[in-house]
Amino acid sequence: MLEELLAHLNQGKTLMKGSEFEKTMQAVAIETQRQLGAINHTYKTDLEMKDTVEQIIGHPIPETVRIRQPFYLDFGKNVEFGENVFVNASVHMQDQGGVRIGNNALIGHQVVFATLDHDLAADKRGNLHPAPIVLEDDVWIGSNAVFLKGITIGAGSVVAGGSVVTKDVPRNVVVGGNPARVIKEIAQ
Repeated sequence: MLEELLAHLNQGKTLMKGSEFEKTMQAVAIETQRQLGAINHTYKTDLEMKDTVEQIIGHPIPETVRIRQPFYLDFGKNVEFGENVFVNASVHMQDQGGVRIGNNALIGHQVVFATLDHDLAADKRGNLHPAPIVLEDDVWIGSNAVFLKGITIGAGSVVAGGSVVTKDVPRNVVVGGNPARVIKEIAQ
């Protein structure tokens, strides 16, 4: 059922409240939270964290990835890491919709990736709408940035600390603010 759920989520299909997919997602999330709860309260090196997160997500993570404690995943099955990625402490990934991190990405403290939205209609608010967040290669994310679902950060760009990113970011720019906007281009 997990493979079918991942396919459903990665196609951007609505996750209906009370559906078998939603029940499976909840069960997987509970197990992920249990595993993370155990590891986040015992010191681990960056490499040990990488190995532990690899076990949770169920597929290989490059040896050059470094993850600092504590680290949080909501679902734990829809994250991909490129080479030479650094994830600083207290990063939160609501990964049901998919989080894709390119090579050489730097992610600051307490960054939030939110890949789900609830329905706007009050009587359907329990339904969830997934969409991926993609960081292309050579992206630098400042501390406390927040990313909303369905956005891509272009290669070489920088997101200033505290920014709320609500739409795609072009390549080789600095963005900042709430909502984030282009502040300047990065000379190449």
